[in-house]
Amino acid sequence: MKVNPWVVLGFAAQGLFTMRFLVQWIASERQKRSVVPRSFWYLSVVGGALLLVYAIYRRDPVFILGQATGLIVYVRNLMLGADAPRED
Repeated sequence: MKVNPWVVLGFAAQGLFTMRFLVQWIASERQKRSVVPRSFWYLSVVGGALLLVYAIYRRDPVFILGQATGLIVYVRNLMLGADAPRED
């Protein structure tokens, strides 16, 4: 069986992107309230950027638009939180 490096990248990117929910859940459980730690947004940016690269490789305009739009939101949330107290 030949391993396609693009599929490996896609799965790794999706794994990072999914990890953000685990990070958010653990942080919320620890604080006994709903919180969104900065690490959630960092995982969103890295996972989203890698998924965007994979979407471009696949030439999927729906996937490209979704990931590109999401990246704007993730980066903006990091910018908004730059001066906020850290919760993670």
